[in-house]
Amino acid sequence: MARYFEEFEQGEILLSQGRTITEADVVNFAALTGDWNELHVNEVFARQGYFGRRIAHGALTFSISIGLFMQTDTSRQPNLIAFYGVDRLRFVKPVFLGDTIRLKQTVQSLEPRNEKSGIVNIVREILNQDEAVTLSYTAKLLVRRRPHPASGMKETQESS
Repeated sequence: MARYFEEFEQGEILLSQGRTITEADVVNFAALTGDWNELHVNEVFARQGYFGRRIAHGALTFSISIGLFMQTDTSRQPNLIAFYGVDRLRFVKPVFLGDTIRLKQTVQSLEPRNEKSGIVNIVREILNQDEAVTLSYTAKLLVRRRPHPASGMKETQESS
């Protein structure tokens, strides 16, 4: 069962399983988005560039981070109302085709909003096979709070 806002603790860490970035990932993402930048899809062009070979789209890596989050144990996932936003998105190092990445999540802070919801701020880092951070951002998740027991039960019994 998904977790309520009150069940999260500042500083807790969750790691996902790994996922290798493939040629198919890059080509399918390029087709889906229309981003056919040669840095991602042209090996000859990319070899002459800054990184010396093709790199995965930053937006692809970000998107995969969402999928890695969704593949974590459902008992560790939030009782999510909405993906509220992203702060401080940074593409720290390139992700190359053939890299195996995983998601590290650290609960940064908890912001109660009202009796029904709160924001869980989670620092997300995509780590490559060498444990280097390639992508970093803070996910802001709008999460349900634990429902309070019905307080009007006595009044209902008395009025019947």
